Amino acid sequence: MLDKNRLDQSIWPFVPAKRVMSIQRAKGNYLYTKSGKKILDAAGGCIVSNIGYGVEEVAEAVSQAIKNCTFVMPPWLTEEREVLINELREHWLPPHLSRIHLASGGSEANETAIKMAIQYHAGMGHQERTVILTRDISYHGTTISMAAISGHPDRKRGLEGILDVYPNILTPYPLRCPLGAFHENATEYYLKDLEDRINEIGPNKIAALIAEPLNGSSGGAITPPQDYWQGAQKILKKHGILLIMDEVMTGFGRTGYKFGSELYGIKPDILVAGKGLAGGYAAIAGVFGTEEIAEGISRGGFNVMFHTFAALPQSCAAATCVLQILRRDELVLRSKSIGAKLKKSLTEKFSQHPLVAEIRGEGMLIGVEIVSDRGTLEPFPKEARITEKVIGYGLKEGVFFYPGGTGDIRDIVCLGPAFTLKENEIDEIVNALSVSLDRVLEAQSD
Repeated sequence: MLDKNRLDQSIWPFVPAKRVMSIQRAKGNYLYTKSGKKILDAAGGCIVSNIGYGVEEVAEAVSQAIKNCTFVMPPWLTEEREVLINELREHWLPPHLSRIHLASGGSEANETAIKMAIQYHAGMGHQERTVILTRDISYHGTTISMAAISGHPDRKRGLEGILDVYPNILTPYPLRCPLGAFHENATEYYLKDLEDRINEIGPNKIAALIAEPLNGSSGGAITPPQDYWQGAQKILKKHGILLIMDEVMTGFGRTGYKFGSELYGIKPDILVAGKGLAGGYAAIAGVFGTEEIAEGISRGGFNVMFHTFAALPQSCAAATCVLQILRRDELVLRSKSIGAKLKKSLTEKFSQHPLVAEIRGEGMLIGVEIVSDRGTLEPFPKEARITEKVIGYGLKEGVFFYPGGTGDIRDIVCLGPAFTLKENEIDEIVNALSVSLDRVLEAQSD
C-alpha cells in the first residue's frame, strides 16, 4: 500500500534531479538519511552551519519568540529585534558600520545594498552614479538582478535574454594570474585592471563595487594576493566609489575572523552578511552601513524598503542565540585553529597529488582545485563533470563536500564545515577526499 506520508521523489525538486538525498535528521556535524546512513557534513550544508545541528538552546529561543511575537511589521521594534541589534553592535560589527537593515537572505540583502549605494549618491546630488561594478568570478544571489551582476555563467543559463550586463573587473586569482602562477607582480596587475576599468567607464558614473573579500564557492576560496585590498580601497576612495563587501558566506567567523574584511584590513562602506548570522537555524541576513550612507539616503527623501519576512522575531531570536554561542564557546577562534589543522592535513595529503592544483582558503572556508594536468593547469572538460563525481564518491564514503565553481571555473571542491568540527573528523574528510580523487585518477588512466 502507498504510504501517504511518503513523497514521490519524481516531483521534488521542481526540475527532477538524478540524485535526491532524503535526510531524516541532523545532529552535531552529521546528517542521517532515511536509510540510516551517517554522513559527515564537510560542507556545513551550503557553507551555512557554524555551531552544528540540533542545538536545543537555539530551538528553545525560536519557540519562545514564536509564542511571543509570531509576526510584526519589519520596521517596528520587538524585544527580539532589539536584542539582536544590540548583540550585533556591541560584539560583532566594526564601529564604523552602525546602521543595520535586516533581510530574509543573501540575495535580498545584496540587492538592498546596491539600492542603498545608488540612493546614497542620488541623495548627495549625484544621480549620474548608477553603475555597479562587479567581478568576473563571483556570486551574489539568485534574483534577476543578482544573477545578472554575478560572474557565474552556470546560474545565468536560460536567463541570458533578460539579464542586464554589468561591467566587471578581474577577480584576483593568483594561481591563474596571466603574468604567471603566483607572480610577484600580481597585485599590481589586478589593481591596474581595476583602475583602467574605472577610467574606461568614467569614475563619476560608478556608484559602487560589489565584491567578496575572498571568493566563496564561485571560485572556491580564491584568496587575493598580498596588499590587493588595501590598494583597491585607495583607488575606490580616490574616485568616490563605494565598496560593498559581500560577506554572505564569509561573515560571522567563517574565515577565523569576525568578518573576512577584517582579515584583509578592509573598511567597507556597506557590508552584507547572512549564512553564519543564524547558522542555518533561520532565514536572515544583514546589511550594515555607515552613518554617512544612512544620512545621504535620508537627505534625498528616500527610504529603504523592507521584505515581508525580513527580521521575523523568531529569526532574530535564532540569530542572537547563535551569535551568543559563537562568543561563549569562542568558536570564531576555533574556526581559525581547526581550519588551519584541516588545511594542513589536506595540504600534507594532496599537495603533490597529480590532480590537485591548489588548496586554498582561510579558517573554515577551503577550496580544492582539481585539474587534469598540474603542470599546465589544464582543467578537465566540462562534460566530464568531475566535481559531481567527486561529490558522489565522497557521499559513498560518508562525507559531503560542496560543489564550487561557475561552470567556466572548475573543478572546485569546497569545504565549509561547522566550527565545532572535531580533529578525528578531519581524518574522515581527508580519507574520503583521497578515495574520491583516486577514483577519478583511476578513471582517467583507463
